Amino acid sequence: MTLASRLAVVAIASLFATGTAFAQTAAPAAKTDATTTADKKAPKEHSAESLECSKQADAKGLHGKERKKFRSECIKTAKAGMAPAPAADKK
Repeated sequence: MTLASRLAVVAIASLFATGTAFAQTAAPAAKTDATTTADKKAPKEHSAESLECSKQADAKGLHGKERKKFRSECIKTAKAGMAPAPAADKK
């Protein structure tokens, strides 16, 4: 074997050896778009009180902090009204 052919064999062998060293590893499992978008876009169920208070806030044209405060008080009042009233003086 001549020197040139030996160098060629060594070069090819080194390419094969370094090729495996730089090989990419398997890609991590990608999150499926169906599960992530379903979690983010799943509509929340709102109570009847919440919906009614939102309608009232819309009718009054409330926005921002005023709307939030109005809805909070409205929902508290609505839930308190649905609770059984304490018994009047029982004698």
